[in-house]
Amino acid sequence: MITIEKLNESHLEDVKKVSLADEQVKFAGTAEEFLEDGSDSIHLHVIKHDDVLVGFFKIDTAYSDNYPFCQQNALGLRAFVIDVNQQGKGIGTGAVKALFPYLKQSYSEFDLIYLTVNCKNPGAKVCYLKGGFEDTGEQYLGGEAGPQYIMVGKITD
Repeated sequence: MITIEKLNESHLEDVKKVSLADEQVKFAGTAEEFLEDGSDSIHLHVIKHDDVLVGFFKIDTAYSDNYPFCQQNALGLRAFVIDVNQQGKGIGTGAVKALFPYLKQSYSEFDLIYLTVNCKNPGAKVCYLKGGFEDTGEQYLGGEAGPQYIMVGKITD
């Protein structure tokens, strides 16, 4: 069973154990970078599989202020990470599917969620598509690691 929780003190040591393959770090960053990035508008969350912490992500409530492709009243999904040892088991897709009801409950004032996924990261794009995101057909060209597909998901029906 996959669950999502807001990061709290009890998660810190387990988050630090989450790692990516070297070639994936440029897309999502490290656990240490993740833990340093929380703020009033960047909310940190963890992903658990059978009560074991297997990943994390950020919800950016000010995403539309920084990315012109993002509509107002929309969230941004950033730094979505599944531990390298847990990849390939369907956990990422399951976590993306679990994300939508979680957002509907926890961020009900928002209608949409956007993300960008690097064009050199096809596995992640497939995961997001299977999980319920749609490719907008546009690309974001401002990423440090190269062009990115812009994807969107509906939080509310």
